Amino acid sequence: MSQVKENNTVKVHYTGKLADGQIFDTSEGKEPIEFVLGQGQLISGFEQGLIDMKVNEKKTITIAKEEAYGEVNDQLIQEVNKSDLPQDMEPKVGIGLVSKSPEGQEMNLMIVEVKDKSVVIDGNHPLAGKELVFDLEVVAII
Repeated sequence: MSQVKENNTVKVHYTGKLADGQIFDTSEGKEPIEFVLGQGQLISGFEQGLIDMKVNEKKTITIAKEEAYGEVNDQLIQEVNKSDLPQDMEPKVGIGLVSKSPEGQEMNLMIVEVKDKSVVIDGNHPLAGKELVFDLEVVAII
């Protein structure tokens, strides 16, 4: 029986959880994800966890934050004046924003705190700084 190797196209069912068991993403009830291993489409720890698995094999892996979304970068957390936000926007914690750099590169931001005259925005990935746990099942090696 073949095993998952670098550059294989695989179909995988997964459930992603935080260390406390809270589920943040799953393919349950949906089609399995399909991707080519080693193309950098997914976090490196996820891809490495699939190496040498067989079709229908299930396992649980723990991915250190360094192999997931990295540490929280404090430079990506900033306070901005409410007057700098779109005028028709009512700022609330959890609202996503998109900012464009002078070069045109888009960056996803999240409002994490609302103050009287300002808001605190965070450009880190929501899972930055967290260890992740994935339940994996290889459905197919194509």
